[in-house]
Amino acid sequence: MTWFNNATLFRLTDAPDAIRLSEALAKRPFQPCMGLDWFSEGWVAPAIHLEEPVFATRGHMLVSLLREDKVLPPAVIRKAVDALVAEIEAKELRKVGRKERLALKDQVTDDLLPRAFAKPSRVPALMAGGWLIADTGSAPRAEALVSKLREALPPFPAALPRTQIVPRTAMTDWLAAGEAPGAFELDEDAVLKDGSENGAEVRVSRINLTSDEIRQHIATGKQATKLGLIWNEKIRFQLTDTLQLKRIQWLGVLQDEASQAGDDRESLFEATFILMSEELGELVEALVEALGGLEDSQARPGAVSTTPAPMPVMSTP
Repeated sequence: MTWFNNATLFRLTDAPDAIRLSEALAKRPFQPCMGLDWFSEGWVAPAIHLEEPVFATRGHMLVSLLREDKVLPPAVIRKAVDALVAEIEAKELRKVGRKERLALKDQVTDDLLPRAFAKPSRVPALMAGGWLIADTGSAPRAEALVSKLREALPPFPAALPRTQIVPRTAMTDWLAAGEAPGAFELDEDAVLKDGSENGAEVRVSRINLTSDEIRQHIATGKQATKLGLIWNEKIRFQLTDTLQLKRIQWLGVLQDEASQAGDDRESLFEATFILMSEELGELVEALVEALGGLEDSQARPGAVSTTPAPMPVMSTP
């Protein structure tokens, strides 16, 4: 089990049934890029020792979307087109025009694409406690994962969370006060940006965020768009103004705890997943609370359960 490095959050208004979801994703498996396809994506088992596309235990689920992109650099296409143009001009003693050159580019692309290198990438995601958490710092890739879930099991009601206090305002206030709320503490890195259209941006790293230098930047109107935080002395991460968690570092105490679950692959995988999903879920709930809670439309009574619903365990026999 690989610990998540990033977290893009979605609020689930209804937890999907693990068995139904597994059956739906199994109908949309990953297929490698073929022929003239630029990319291909589909669902795979979350780990090599698993067979089903959904791993579920203790009310937590794990899925994995695999994407394959053809790598065909523009420079390679341009070089091939230039060689073909030179051959035509030398053989036919004429100048190749712009329209013909564009047609040659399409021809070259179609010739090269089936032989192009395919680059794979995965986006794992866990679901628990009313949250979908995707292990990616890319908003488009996270949205693509949710779209594929909706295709497999419509309507799949997941939405970006909206908090009472926007992250940029809260992070700036925390820096101005010299401390973060609750179990959070300021780390040593931040990005501050002027609010004007072409405002200056200041990046600081390995610096005391309670220093006068930081307060001076805030006094001149800059706001925090990214802030390094440590939660409960267990998880270090960067919070962004879009409510993403990036550069997550799981401090030693958690990894030591997971490693004590057993020596075999299956036991270690399950223990790591449970520990990671529970800790990450608690962090997200604490973070939302620090941001004043969710907006009423996402936090109305009965809209979202913050207690994981019981689900069957699904793993390889």
